[in-house]
Amino acid sequence: MNTGRNTATPYLAVTGGAILIGLILFAPWPLLISLGTAGVLGAGLLFLTRPTGQRASRTSRSEPMFGNAAGPAADVRRSRVTDIPLPTELPDYHFLFSATVIWSPTPAVTDESAINPAALAVDAVVKRARKITELRDPSHASLVRHELAGALGEMRTDGTGLLRTMAESVQLVLPDHDHERLDKLATVRKEEVVWEHERKYELSKRDYLGGDVLKNPGSAVVWWLARNDDQVEKTVNDIGLLAQLSSAANNSDVPETFHSFLSGFAASNGQAAPNGSGAAWSREHKESAGDLFDALLQAIRLDEHDPQRRLFARQVAD
Repeated sequence: MNTGRNTATPYLAVTGGAILIGLILFAPWPLLISLGTAGVLGAGLLFLTRPTGQRASRTSRSEPMFGNAAGPAADVRRSRVTDIPLPTELPDYHFLFSATVIWSPTPAVTDESAINPAALAVDAVVKRARKITELRDPSHASLVRHELAGALGEMRTDGTGLLRTMAESVQLVLPDHDHERLDKLATVRKEEVVWEHERKYELSKRDYLGGDVLKNPGSAVVWWLARNDDQVEKTVNDIGLLAQLSSAANNSDVPETFHSFLSGFAASNGQAAPNGSGAAWSREHKESAGDLFDALLQAIRLDEHDPQRRLFARQVAD
């Protein structure tokens, strides 16, 4: 059929050429212009339709090649695994791993009846997952799950060289009871940090009061004057109280230098010391430490509702 068409082609070309020459020589110009326009349009249509046919033929020829290339990929198999325990960086905590294991045999497999490919594939994927989870914090299950999904989402040849494996639909969770334990431990650690800061703060305050402010009556007076720099007279009236407080903080008697101020302190609380002798009055009227301390709190204007009163009292007691 192609031979007959090839034979007729030269005759058609000669005949068409003769007709075209005759039209050019003898046909009127309007007719010649119309025929020329029709010829150009026909040639354009022929040019546009010809590549389409060639592309279609190339496509039809490539289909068998694509089918052959996809043939080996069709030998992909799947197996679902659920709740496999995987270790974490803490010895007593384990993730639960679930995924769809995907594998395909390599050309090295000549007799599949001699192996268990599903078991080999699951083992390869679990080993890859374990290398990651055993170095991770169990409280970060969500982050580790995304890391596993990325690491296991690539086809790799296993250690035997017989299979190429990967995993999809990866799930990783921490059991609820372990999650609750970790939450409790985290809460305890946070509270311990806060308590440690509070303890250090309290020790610092105690060192400041005992080692600096109440080191001796003179230091106590200077400290109180600094806090009441616009109330010099009040500070003078409180010297007796400060001297007793300093002595109590250091487990010692009030120095004789400050005995004269003790009578002033007693008088300010409505108890006059007879004969102006502070030492004699102190021996005859022995008030308890609590009474003296309460008087101090009143003197420094720390009433019962002031939150600093309780803290100051605990520090002095310590």
